[in-house]
Amino acid sequence: MKRSKEENTHTKILLTSLSAMVAETTTFPIDITKTRLQLHGESLTSTRPTNAFRVAFEMVQHEGMLGLYKGLSPAILRHLFYTPIRIVGYEHLREAFPSVSFTLFGKAFIGGVSGMIAQVLASPADLVKVRMQADGRLVSQGVQPRYTGPFDALNKIVHTEGIGGLWRGVVPNVQRAFLVNMGELACYDHAKRFIIQNQIREDGIYAHTLASIISGLSATALSCPADVVKTRMMNQASSGEAKVMYKSSYDCLVNTVRIEGLRALWKGFFPTWARLGPWQFVFWVSYEKLRYIAGLSSF
Repeated sequence: MKRSKEENTHTKILLTSLSAMVAETTTFPIDITKTRLQLHGESLTSTRPTNAFRVAFEMVQHEGMLGLYKGLSPAILRHLFYTPIRIVGYEHLREAFPSVSFTLFGKAFIGGVSGMIAQVLASPADLVKVRMQADGRLVSQGVQPRYTGPFDALNKIVHTEGIGGLWRGVVPNVQRAFLVNMGELACYDHAKRFIIQNQIREDGIYAHTLASIISGLSATALSCPADVVKTRMMNQASSGEAKVMYKSSYDCLVNTVRIEGLRALWKGFFPTWARLGPWQFVFWVSYEKLRYIAGLSSF
């Protein structure tokens, strides 16, 4: 029985949510390692050289294996909004503007726009995730964590920073989302079609894997500076808890480069790519397979 367009949209939303939950849970330890690494060096007194492996080792040493999943619940909550909106939104925009989406640049623009819209709506959950991930550093230093859970974090943020506090860091967050989805969605879409049309691989797991690797590298290279700024902006509180280090995303960018050098903008590049690659592989393979089972065409 042929489904209506509305039914197809609802099915795609469900499938993207399921695939994103699997991908997020699988790769979350790499994400928290990236976040902690990006927060390292925010002050002149914490400039001890470090790397992703040392950060991960210290987390397990001081917080146990469960420390690698600190902030998983808000991360999954975020993807229940973020991923369906950007993926399904991209497909709708691609269908609405076929002449624009024919080229790589057109796909990049459409991907960026869908990512921006999704990120604005999902930004509060992303904020809670970053704060909870950063809390693990306080625990390892013998300091009481700020939040006991995602709902406690939401309540305290609204109480101390206002409703607007839930969208702290939304500007660099949206900038990052534009760049990530410009690289991720457009490159995956374009690379997969190139691989299939040139008969390098058939439409299957191998084509999806190659396309996800290409899109992961592109998304990481483009988005890492904005990701560092976003993480640092979202981690700081506006009042009461700590001194505000950055007045704006531009101030954060300038001070990060001034204190730590230009390379600091790519802090966490390896764990970011190490996460984006597997995340996209798990997501796209799961999503494409579920679409096939549901009787939908390939992405």
